[in-house]
Amino acid sequence: METDGLVIVYTGKGKGKTTAALGIALRATGYKKKICMIQFIKGSWHYGEMDSSKRLEPEFEMIAIGKGFVGIIDDKSPKEDHQKIAKEAIRISNEKIQSGNYDIVILDEINYAVNLELISVDDVLNLIKSKPQRMDLILTGNYAREEVIEIADLVTEMREIKHPFQRGIKAKKGIDF
Repeated sequence: METDGLVIVYTGKGKGKTTAALGIALRATGYKKKICMIQFIKGSWHYGEMDSSKRLEPEFEMIAIGKGFVGIIDDKSPKEDHQKIAKEAIRISNEKIQSGNYDIVILDEINYAVNLELISVDDVLNLIKSKPQRMDLILTGNYAREEVIEIADLVTEMREIKHPFQRGIKAKKGIDF
């Protein structure tokens, strides 16, 4: 009998962290488990999972909260705006975790939000410590803090060995976004 949920962390500089979490969501919906994915950074850009996630409803709910990638490409928002939205993402995450409505909650790019100083590692640790015993909690994003790694049950580091961008190949629809 499944009684203890896991804390799973996908981190590292290689691609595939969000994709790995979505793979679990895809598998879990096959068992009619309820999943909520909260995206901390990617909110303002359009990417494939925004549309494909609707196909997994009602078992899967995705909430994109961020204002987009912080400090890169076309970001003109002050850091304070990103921090305010990240704090709202923490509030919503806590609400979803405590609701009792989900078997799995995915906090996408939360590790990166800590690294960018949008939220604190204590915010993350409090979410982990407050999760219901049966719930699985998945945290993604580069730069997972040692405190988070220590408390997690499963940690996978994605390591980039080779990337098409190194040869000038731009992000590909359906593969990268």
